[in-house]
Amino acid sequence: MTSQSESLARKRIGLVGAGGISVAHLPGLLRLGDVVVHAREGAHELVAAFTDTARAEGSTITVADSLDELLAGVDVVDVVVPTHAHAEVVRAAIAAGKDVVSEKPLARTDADAADLAARAADAGVQLYPAQVVRWFPAYARLHEAATTGLLGDLAVLRFSRSGAFPTHVPWFGDRALSGGIVMDQMIHDLDIARWVAGEVTRVSAVSVRAGSEAEPVEAAHVLLTHESGAISHVAGLWGPQHLAFTTEYSVTGTLGSLSHSSRAEEDTRSDLAAPASVDGFLPAVDPADDPYALELADFLAAFDGGAPPRVSVDDGVAAVRLANAAIASIESGQPVEVSR
Repeated sequence: MTSQSESLARKRIGLVGAGGISVAHLPGLLRLGDVVVHAREGAHELVAAFTDTARAEGSTITVADSLDELLAGVDVVDVVVPTHAHAEVVRAAIAAGKDVVSEKPLARTDADAADLAARAADAGVQLYPAQVVRWFPAYARLHEAATTGLLGDLAVLRFSRSGAFPTHVPWFGDRALSGGIVMDQMIHDLDIARWVAGEVTRVSAVSVRAGSEAEPVEAAHVLLTHESGAISHVAGLWGPQHLAFTTEYSVTGTLGSLSHSSRAEEDTRSDLAAPASVDGFLPAVDPADDPYALELADFLAAFDGGAPPRVSVDDGVAAVRLANAAIASIESGQPVEVSR
């Protein structure tokens, strides 16, 4: 693991929620401190599954019977409840004076996301959305290439993300609760598009759902117009249960392009006007580093007064705004203008 994680003062960390994403967060959390879990269901089973991991890390993992009990006994809070419950739990953590990590999306609605950001600022606590794709090596490389000018002025950005429809938990398929594929899955690439190409002024989107209630398939396409004039096309697919999870992008600017496919032997490929400059722009990445653990270590370092992480609460608010604009475009059949 990285030296940053090793140098952090150990914390008492509250994990609220015991769903699928909690399994991705826990290894990193247990490297950073003792973890207390509270969830409406599944907390005891989750703790039992990670007891050996905790012991190996020199940490403890226990269950709190209530949210109040958890908040009274921890330093920071990681919220991994279902999307529609984010705002309620984050508000409680902020009111208790805790620094907070919220799984993406920050909230289901624009109003709730903005309210959480305002409450955190008023309370003097830090709040970060766990938009973890910014920590995946291929996307960190893309951001580096774009912001250092290696690709020139960006023109066209294409992103795609595919995986099986999450039928194991019914609320994922309920757009009112989860925001559907746009809010739950594609928000990652909407965030990356804005991180790489800048603010967005217009959003157009279409979607389709096919198949049966037991075996649904959903796809969506979102077109973003950036202030710079660049265009981003974001595609998402929730497919049949055998569909492997894959990610791809292709970004082209006036000086060259960079592409990525999780299915390719080479994670990223470049085609640049100045090939000699490639060696210097790729950030050093240890394949053993877990992006979820890196993200959480950066958040806790910021809570301790360290450098701000690569995602802010304002980025979380903006990502929710873009996703909801796409949903509004799908529902209306019309483009949606976006203001900051």
